[in-house]
Amino acid sequence: MLLTINAAIPGSDLGYLLHKNPTRLHSFELSFGKAHVFYTQQSERASQVALLLDIDPVGLIRGKGRSEGALDQYVNDRPYVASSFLSVAISRVFGTAMNGRSKERQQLADQPIPLEAIITAVPAQGGEPFLRALFEPLGYEVRVEHHSLDKDTLGKFPAWGPGPYYTVSVKGSVRLQDLLTHIYVLVPVLDADKHYWVGKDEVEKLLSKGEGWLPGHPQKETIASRYLRFDRSLSREALARLVEDDLEDPVETEVSQLKEELALEAPLRLWEQRLDAVVSTLRTLQPKSVVDLGCGEGNSSRRCWTTVP
Repeated sequence: MLLTINAAIPGSDLGYLLHKNPTRLHSFELSFGKAHVFYTQQSERASQVALLLDIDPVGLIRGKGRSEGALDQYVNDRPYVASSFLSVAISRVFGTAMNGRSKERQQLADQPIPLEAIITAVPAQGGEPFLRALFEPLGYEVRVEHHSLDKDTLGKFPAWGPGPYYTVSVKGSVRLQDLLTHIYVLVPVLDADKHYWVGKDEVEKLLSKGEGWLPGHPQKETIASRYLRFDRSLSREALARLVEDDLEDPVETEVSQLKEELALEAPLRLWEQRLDAVVSTLRTLQPKSVVDLGCGEGNSSRRCWTTVP
């Protein structure tokens, strides 16, 4: 599977943002294979970096505890399509960039720049409309190429029909941190599957990576459900916390506003007018001491104490 990122900035700047030297090939060992990072374009105006995953098909089935010889262990699309494997690779390889940190180019990391990400072979349950529904509300220009199942057979098997695989391009002026985060969250949502166990820690991960954009996304319920592999209890927890963080209690807000309005509209009573007159006189005379006779509850003393230095 392949992810490429085009940036309208010099290759040296993109290298600092990603913490990857543009002149070198970078390889990383992962539990399911290898990840390779390399730059395919460098100039003073533009640059392109690629993240290539080389997944080990045999390694995927080791230690799963499933019945020996199960066909779907060997015949599946996991080594070849963008899925949760890509998200894990992004976190492992571009983790610092996804957190928005750059020692040498922090100012550039904090500002939107023209970026385009191209994800090859995405299995999207819901097709092009769903792809657009996920990325377009985030401000991206989306281009989609649909791959037919008999693409490489010269049309010999038209009965196979259209496949669930797409090449997706998302383009916009955003922070690199945001682009990586959106891909990290939404690729597993498109696939609606993950290669690892989904538990409560995935809720925390979703809320952390979705901060600032997920609460206002029109597809947030679908995103939460599919990201958490349709686990109802985890999805309810995630959505409840999203709403809690995003919205204030409308009843509490209304009561607070009503109290402020009543305080402003309340009539000024006679004893309050007398106290105001005393305070005004004290401010003019600036006495060194004040004696309050018949102080009652001490309202006069308290107001004078806070008024006269």
